Amino acid sequence: MNRYAALLRGIAPSNPNMSNEKLRGVFEGLGFEKVASVLASGNIVFRSEETDVGELEERIQQALNAELGIAGGTIIRSHDELRALLDTDPFPGLTHGRGTYLVATFLKNRTTKPPKLPGQPDPLTRVVGFDKACAAFLAVIDNSEPGKTPDFMSWLEQTYGKDITTRTWLTVQRVVKKMEV
Repeated sequence: MNRYAALLRGIAPSNPNMSNEKLRGVFEGLGFEKVASVLASGNIVFRSEETDVGELEERIQQALNAELGIAGGTIIRSHDELRALLDTDPFPGLTHGRGTYLVATFLKNRTTKPPKLPGQPDPLTRVVGFDKACAAFLAVIDNSEPGKTPDFMSWLEQTYGKDITTRTWLTVQRVVKKMEV
């Protein structure tokens, strides 16, 4: 049985149609096993015999849209991919907190090679790498100044479109831990 995490884009926990209970219901209705949610921001872990990730993403997104009106986006990563990403320790010596907000931005399209990043895409962001296996940019964002939003996220969306989603490193760790239960 394959272990997967669905990283959903555009989830607003305050929207009753986007509650963890309703999201899990869609996944259970699709016949997936060991469905669980992680936090309230669109992270669903599940197990399935299916191996075609693109097909899974499409099937889940169609069901989310049809049943709950969620048109966002579904990006799936396997347990093995996420576990390997964690094991690379891309943020050595750093802890997630104000001034060192550690994030991973996952691209849906795994075949697109990332362009050469500008030397300094944003003064508030330091890109530490790109994990090819997970198709994820890894960055440290300085969020110590309230009201200042890094342009890096805008650059990613302009470059790759809306088929991306960002998670904090803590969330990625929690998702993997939940997949291992």
